[in-house]
Amino acid sequence: MRKIPVTVITGFLGSGKTTLLRHILSNTNGLRVAVIVNEFGELGIDGEILKGCGIGCDENGQETEGQLYELANGCLCCTVQEEFFPVMEALVERRDRIDHVLIETSGLALPKPLVQAFNWPSIRNSFTVDAVITVVDGPATAAGQFAENPEAVDEQRKADPNLDHESPLHELFEDQLSAADLVILNKTDLLDDAAQASVSALIREELPAHVKIVPASNGNLDLSVLLGLNSASEETIDQRHDHHGSADDADHHHDEFDSVMVSASLAGAASRETVIAALSELVRNHTIYRAKGFAALPGAPMRLVIQGVGKRFDSYFDRHWRDGEARDSRFVLIGEDLDANELQRAFDVALGASVSSASSAIASV
Repeated sequence: MRKIPVTVITGFLGSGKTTLLRHILSNTNGLRVAVIVNEFGELGIDGEILKGCGIGCDENGQETEGQLYELANGCLCCTVQEEFFPVMEALVERRDRIDHVLIETSGLALPKPLVQAFNWPSIRNSFTVDAVITVVDGPATAAGQFAENPEAVDEQRKADPNLDHESPLHELFEDQLSAADLVILNKTDLLDDAAQASVSALIREELPAHVKIVPASNGNLDLSVLLGLNSASEETIDQRHDHHGSADDADHHHDEFDSVMVSASLAGAASRETVIAALSELVRNHTIYRAKGFAALPGAPMRLVIQGVGKRFDSYFDRHWRDGEARDSRFVLIGEDLDANELQRAFDVALGASVSSASSAIASV
């Protein structure tokens, strides 16, 4: 029996994994793809974004069974047996209707334990890892956020209070690179030639010689570059160096990271700009690496997706609100030392200030 190829998409928070996944799914040309999305925290934003594109839904927008699997209870690398196996067993039952599987890991995940799981007999006979694709945020890496050089880190801390902490992020970054069969250097439209060359050189130090680095903007690449690599990564993954060892290594945990949700009922002068301004205020005053969620703007028939990494935010309308759907504005914040109640209060204050400022500006015109 043929083995179903599996592509694992990994990368740090905000690197562009979901954008790359959406691009692949929009250009499958009849390829039957099952998708597994794993997120850190209880609110599955990425799964919702994919559904907004019609993934896991029928032509009427209703959810269908067997295409999109959401695992929102932690990193797959820590919950392989509890979370991953049941999904793979379900896919085996549907193997005659599947050509390819895509797995988007949490931004906090280590790829190696997940890839090692494909050597287990119940999985090995049915699946093979076509490739591990690591997506790298070019501008963030160019800013030195993953450098181990103490002087460089100290300069970053002085320049950005959000980085004023002891962090395991550089180890996560290096482990995600060490497992890669292909690296996507993303957001190159935000880099000049010198910065792109510098980031590529930094990444190359962590990679086996045969692993290619491909530049991209918004993950926009031909599918021939991304699928059909036939890497069989599970056969060589044990040879890849990593900081944390196997899935049973007690040193790998996510106690350093918190995931909390803030929400709001938008009204009046609330707008895209005021919501982003309020979220930016939270990022300035707390150690938040990633912000993502949905906004229900007053009078807008469509749902606004807002995503941020560090101080950078982008947004777009993904779909119309459905009849009877609760039009809530909710955002997941991932970072360190985050208190949900404190952040909710701060968000309410910041949003109120942003709306008030916008109202004053309109009145003065």
